[in-house]
Amino acid sequence: MEAMKHQNKTQEQEMLAVSFGTSYKENCRRTIGAIEGALKESFPEWTLARAFTSQRIINHIKKRDDVSIDNMEEAFHRAKENGVKRLIVQPTLIMDGIEYQKVLTEAEKHRTDFHQLAIGKPLLSEEEDFHCLAGILTEETKRYEDKNTAFCFMGHGTQAQANQVYERLQKKLWEKGYANYFIGTVEAEPDLPYLLEKVKAGSYARVVLMPLMIVAGDHASNDMAGEKDSWKTEFESQGCEVTCLMRGLGELPQIHQMFINHVKEAMKIRNDTQ
Repeated sequence: MEAMKHQNKTQEQEMLAVSFGTSYKENCRRTIGAIEGALKESFPEWTLARAFTSQRIINHIKKRDDVSIDNMEEAFHRAKENGVKRLIVQPTLIMDGIEYQKVLTEAEKHRTDFHQLAIGKPLLSEEEDFHCLAGILTEETKRYEDKNTAFCFMGHGTQAQANQVYERLQKKLWEKGYANYFIGTVEAEPDLPYLLEKVKAGSYARVVLMPLMIVAGDHASNDMAGEKDSWKTEFESQGCEVTCLMRGLGELPQIHQMFINHVKEAMKIRNDTQ
């Protein structure tokens, strides 16, 4: 994994890309790394650094690869030590859930360490974001489109109020006329039984599965596409032909642009409040 982190040098303005993290090296490169690369290309005047919110993943990578990745506290301390004056934090998170609240809490602890500190919003924040993502999902899967195919997207799910983003995205897809597109989650609602019921009610012969996650990691490999007790095997037991698209959202250039737009908005707010 190519770890992007703070360099030990003085820089006045820095952009910190904060991700939950993944231990899947290639997937990290194609998703988190690709988002970071797009941010660096779009804002070349800003030094780019990486942090993960999952200490478990950070520890695993350190033990396996002897590669150090900052957690948020370490990233903020390092930025201060390096003389950063203006800091923009852009999470590569989908929703304003538990992980995003961690980012906000940690940033608030360090707000006085910088002359300016701005925080970008997660992927799905404004109404336009839902419109945009619905278009991206349908464009990404259009080559499989026919009247006998259902499309089911696997989100992670959360017990936090932010879980309502899945319902909002579902409504947006149906508003656009995609009645055969369904959103489900691994750890909350809508759940797999909901999706099985929808597919059965529509008498669909084929199901296309795709992760609604930045990284197509453990959940995508095992819970979605695994050969035992997975979404794939459950739909197959219902008599459906199943196709699994193993692409995280972070691989898609259109998703990169959504994060770039959130950075620009954070910069605008920062400039307006100077």
